[in-house]
Amino acid sequence: MTEIIIAGGVAFLVAVFLTPLLIRWFSAEGLGQEIREDGPQSHLRKRGTPTMGGIAILAGITVAYLIVIIFRLITGSGGPTASGLLVLGLTLALGGVGFADDFIKLFKGRSLGLTSGAKLILQLVIAVIFGLLILQFPDEKGLTPGSTNLSFIRDIEIIDIGLGGGILGVLVFLVFIFILTAAWSNAVNLTDGLDGLAAGTTAMVMGAYTLVTFWQFRNSCETDVIAGCYQVRDPLDLAVLAAAGLGACVGFLWWNAAPAKIFMGDTGSLALGGLVAGLSVASRTELLMVIIGALFVIEVASVAIQVAFFKATGKRVFRMAPFHHHFEKGGWPETTVVVRFWIIAGLSALLGVAIFYAEWLGSTGVAV
Repeated sequence: MTEIIIAGGVAFLVAVFLTPLLIRWFSAEGLGQEIREDGPQSHLRKRGTPTMGGIAILAGITVAYLIVIIFRLITGSGGPTASGLLVLGLTLALGGVGFADDFIKLFKGRSLGLTSGAKLILQLVIAVIFGLLILQFPDEKGLTPGSTNLSFIRDIEIIDIGLGGGILGVLVFLVFIFILTAAWSNAVNLTDGLDGLAAGTTAMVMGAYTLVTFWQFRNSCETDVIAGCYQVRDPLDLAVLAAAGLGACVGFLWWNAAPAKIFMGDTGSLALGGLVAGLSVASRTELLMVIIGALFVIEVASVAIQVAFFKATGKRVFRMAPFHHHFEKGGWPETTVVVRFWIIAGLSALLGVAIFYAEWLGSTGVAV
């Protein structure tokens, strides 16, 4: 618990104090966000607001994890773990893609940043590397950070994405990891359209995963093989990263809440999507994340529905996609949309944690 508190606290302090420095620097350089002309007219006032604030989020998460590792080395309680390094690596790598996209937009004067093809290729390379490594580094009991089995709250043994092994199985598993990684990173990116929406929603998801992974740590089969224990490698490191993500998002939200003084940009949104994807894979809860991160799912689904329906009929289902703009176009104030979407995100996170805990009670023989 001490490490989790340290991670959350350090990440918050780094983000909350680094963000205003970024605001001053980007403002002095005249580097600001461009706004879509076809979007809600109220957003035009945001033109020129500094972006790339995701740097503060990434710094908060990274520094927090490093401080926890130093704390472990000082106290003789261990060091970094394979799961922690892989999930942090995925987060930083996707944050790097977002940084390149933001850098090209702001410093090179290209309004579109990376092309969609280039961004997809980079996500593919990162996902393949992550997918290959997540099945390596077995511990003393042979448990690797990831599994080829599809997972809900635990591995679903009868659904092996890797098809039992072999080259074809590896390829299928890597395709799954790529879809998962691209889906979550793009989902968070699409949600990042209103002041504080993505940061607040991700904070709630990270709060839920701090509870989930800490519970996995307290009831790990590595400690004692009993009814209801979890076959998850390095759950404490996952809890540390989730807490760091929570702290960094809250620290950034201090400056990103309406009226936002800075946006996280693709640097932050793609990185946070990577953190979401990495935690779901390493904690063996890919399907549970769909419930906990339901708002992200709704946002990306609204875009998919809008595009598919428009191509098929030439008409639109929503006034504008992603979904949050639909309500803005309908006359809702931006803050009303954000708060109500936060409520949805909070309820989804609570529902996911409740389902997780109910499954544990059932697995231990306690009546639910």
